[in-house]
Amino acid sequence: MTEAEAGSPPPRNNRYRIVLTGGPGGGKTTAADLFRREIGERVVIVPEAATILFSGGFLRTEVEAARRAAQKAIFHTQRNLEDSYRAVYPNRVLLCDRGTIDGAAYWPGDPADFFASLGTSLEQEMARYDAVIFFQSAAVGGRSIEGGNPVRTEAVEEAAALDARLRALWESHPNFRLIPNHTSFFKKLTMGLASLEGIVARLTG
Repeated sequence: MTEAEAGSPPPRNNRYRIVLTGGPGGGKTTAADLFRREIGERVVIVPEAATILFSGGFLRTEVEAARRAAQKAIFHTQRNLEDSYRAVYPNRVLLCDRGTIDGAAYWPGDPADFFASLGTSLEQEMARYDAVIFFQSAAVGGRSIEGGNPVRTEAVEEAAALDARLRALWESHPNFRLIPNHTSFFKKLTMGLASLEGIVARLTG
């Protein structure tokens, strides 16, 4: 019996996934768009599931049951977005605007409860991705995170705390890259784009 027949996942066949994550106001979405324009058809951006759902009617509330429901929906949407983009663009690197692990930082409770409620684990979700580029939030430096995303509601202090929780979850990935907060957004983007270029070149040969 082959691995495929036994239900094991098929070989990746150089189908790489890179997560762009970090606290609110880190610049990851801007960096992804600039990189796609620069490098062209070698990559495709998987959009942020949370923005799609909150823009489409999901409530942003402090009610814990509703927060859990939203994060479960985001998790499954993220997974299915990645699968659909992989099906349509089988030979491109996926640049994922956040990953399935991010919800654990927004979950009202212990991250282990988040993974248990979804029948998975941190290790299983980490293995989905070949590299992680973490754009540290401007809030870590006490700077405003106002921008073009209308569903972003976090205050500076909350954004900094989210950044720390997200980093604690992702930094154990063997191919983790930190793009630190910088007083110059242009220089920060330059560092992020250089890191992206290096990772894509190394993964794809």
